[in-house]
Amino acid sequence: MEELRRAYSRLCKESGAEPQERVLQQLQELSRGRLDLATQSLTVDSCRALGKLLQKGSLLTELILSDCMLSEEGAALLLQGLCVNTVVRFLDLKGNNLRATGTEALGKLLRQNRSIQSLTLEWNSLGTWEEAFATFCGALAANSALRQLDLRNNQISHKGAEELALALKSNASLQQLDLRWNHIGLLGGRALVNCLPSNRTLWRLELAGNSIPGDVLRAVEQAMDHNQDRQTAFRENQARTHVLSKEVQHLREEKSKQFLDLMETIDRQREEMARSSRASAVRVGQLQEALDERHSVIKALKAKLQMAEAALALSEQKARDLGELLAAAEQERRSQAQRQAKEHRLEQQEAAERESKLFRDLSAANEKNLLLRNQVDELERKAKTQQEQLFLARQELSNTAAELKLRAVQAEERLELEKKRSRQSLEDSEHLRFTEVEHMTRHLEESERAMQERVQRLEAARLSLEEELSRAKAAALSERSQAEEELVKAKNQVRLEEQQRLAHLEEKLRLLAQARDEAQSACLQQKQTVADAQARASQLGLQVEGLQRRLEELQQELSNKDQEKVAEVTRVRVELQEQKGRLKAELTAQEALKEKVAALERQLKVIASDHREALLDRESENASLREKLRLKEAEIARIRDEEAQRASFLQNAVLAYVQGSPLRTLSPQK
Repeated sequence: MEELRRAYSRLCKESGAEPQERVLQQLQELSRGRLDLATQSLTVDSCRALGKLLQKGSLLTELILSDCMLSEEGAALLLQGLCVNTVVRFLDLKGNNLRATGTEALGKLLRQNRSIQSLTLEWNSLGTWEEAFATFCGALAANSALRQLDLRNNQISHKGAEELALALKSNASLQQLDLRWNHIGLLGGRALVNCLPSNRTLWRLELAGNSIPGDVLRAVEQAMDHNQDRQTAFRENQARTHVLSKEVQHLREEKSKQFLDLMETIDRQREEMARSSRASAVRVGQLQEALDERHSVIKALKAKLQMAEAALALSEQKARDLGELLAAAEQERRSQAQRQAKEHRLEQQEAAERESKLFRDLSAANEKNLLLRNQVDELERKAKTQQEQLFLARQELSNTAAELKLRAVQAEERLELEKKRSRQSLEDSEHLRFTEVEHMTRHLEESERAMQERVQRLEAARLSLEEELSRAKAAALSERSQAEEELVKAKNQVRLEEQQRLAHLEEKLRLLAQARDEAQSACLQQKQTVADAQARASQLGLQVEGLQRRLEELQQELSNKDQEKVAEVTRVRVELQEQKGRLKAELTAQEALKEKVAALERQLKVIASDHREALLDRESENASLREKLRLKEAEIARIRDEEAQRASFLQNAVLAYVQGSPLRTLSPQK
């Protein structure tokens, strides 16, 4: 504030003039960016300094210059400074008797300034100069920042109204226009009605006191109601768009979080797959070692069989055939496993018939039986260990199933509690909002009713004061005319009776001069009362505007509360969906564990059958081991296929979730 005061003093001294004390005081007492210079007679030098100050002033947002009796040059200098100002939002130039030059300067201001949103030009007679007012209207058409314009009591004729109509067709920012107490008439009213369909932003147009027919006023009122409904719909759409953008941002964040969680689960499953593949590889290696041991046993049996064939000439050829068959069976163990088993059974029968005849092979057979018994014992021990592992796995499965059931019950209870809480909170918030809205509407209706009554009373007082002023002027003129007539008569009488009635006429002239002075003082007092009434009316208008701004703030708070309620509901819905997703994931994990148990049971059945087949026949042991190896390889392949299929299902689920987000619900699925 002190900086503005010093800058004003410096600018006045540079122009060779003394700064006005009242202006310095207002600059010192500047509050909230409001500079009030109403009813102050500003000189041209002060206007020049203020214009330069406004070019650089970054703190002034409201400038009040009502009833300042600005000269044409002073008004031009002030408006020239405001042309480059980007901070002032409210400008009041009421009652300054602006003429052609001032009107043109206002047009230049509207063309260059992009910050003034409210302009008050009441009691300025702008419509008297038609060319200058046409320039002003052209600048209004090109302006895109002004929201409120007050042109009351400006002597605007029907031609000026036609120029305003042309400006309103092109203007897309003006929302409130006050044209009361002008001379628009029927033609001007029709021109304004014709321009309103092209303007979609103007929602308040005051035309009282312009001698406009009632049907035209009703048409204007209908157009204003239509534009007001459109503005409310536009604001509601903006609020909904804001809410939707917040929801979209929230959904994007949630989607990114869920995507990261899914990627982590995929990584964990990949690690589990790698561990399972390593375990399966270790298991395959163990099986391969067991198979190698069986191969070594088979080779030992072959060697003993060859020794028996060397001793027995009769069984030599059959032993060679058996070796060839075994070699062929080893080469074709995967493609012809069943056929080899049948051939081996036939060979075993033949070998049994021959071994009954061969006594030397009895010791070898006994040794082989001992070895096979040892192997059967080992297999039985392995089966017992696997059964124990299966029993432990079943216990773990039952424990996990019980835990999952408990978690599901707890989750359902939490879900019910959250639903009850959300319903209760929604009902409470709705009740509070309804009561607040009713209270605010009643308060606003009462305040508007009171303000309307006060404005009506002030209008009536203003009209009565204007009538008194006109009566006082008429009385003064009549008294002046009477005084002049009496003066003429006195002069004639002085010419006739110069010496006799000189003293009498001088006394009479003195009385007349005193009466004239009294009439002039009465006129000045009436003017002062009119100015005071106008100042009170302006203050009441400012109070009305403050109440309107308070109403807008309350409406904004109400919309913010509605947005918070919608955000809370969406958050609860998202949490419920997340809990449902976690429960579904746990159920799928339980189903996967059940499938693994079934697979382990099937594997146990296969191993038991293989063991029984190994006990039935010692020569079918090779085939059973090969069959087990094939089954293990098939099982490993199946497990790998299942893991690959599960990974593909998970990847498809991730892609489906990304493609099925709420941002793409309106687009068709690919």
